Amino acid sequence: MEGEAEIDRLPIDLLAHIFGLITSFTHLAHSRSRWGCQITDNGLYRMSFAKCISNLTSISLWGLTGITDKGVVQLISRASSLQHLNIGGTFITDESLYAIANSCPQLKSIVLWSCRQVTGNGLLFLVNKCGRLESINVWGTRLPLDCFIGLLTISPALQIKPEGLLLNAGVASMLPVA
Repeated sequence: MEGEAEIDRLPIDLLAHIFGLITSFTHLAHSRSRWGCQITDNGLYRMSFAKCISNLTSISLWGLTGITDKGVVQLISRASSLQHLNIGGTFITDESLYAIANSCPQLKSIVLWSCRQVTGNGLLFLVNKCGRLESINVWGTRLPLDCFIGLLTISPALQIKPEGLLLNAGVASMLPVA
């Protein structure tokens, strides 16, 4: 696809060099089928200086277990055009959510699939600051029902995925306790 980079098992030096030369990328994607990818915080840091980063509207770092807040915060701080972000399966915390909220006012969707260190406070801050946010995927996180109610209070049209999360939680809370 034109204007899209798929990062896989490229050596980080080569990847950083390529990104330094290209200015027209709008999408950066990690292959979802490659859990063995070696992109790390250092790689994200080096990529963050590429000219194309400010043009990116979509970034997928799904399943990159070698990245943390350090790399994500650095990359996101320079991605001001970002509309879609997938950082599911990573080890980010609220620190990344605060950086996203402060740097990405155009954000429309975010995937936080299985980001178990994210808290309700980080999500509330994100939804408060990102007024264009339409969809958030929080499957596999450890968040209480009150958090989701708070998110919908801030943004009633927000789509919280997986769909039915609140419905299922509401049914479970009404079941009799033995």
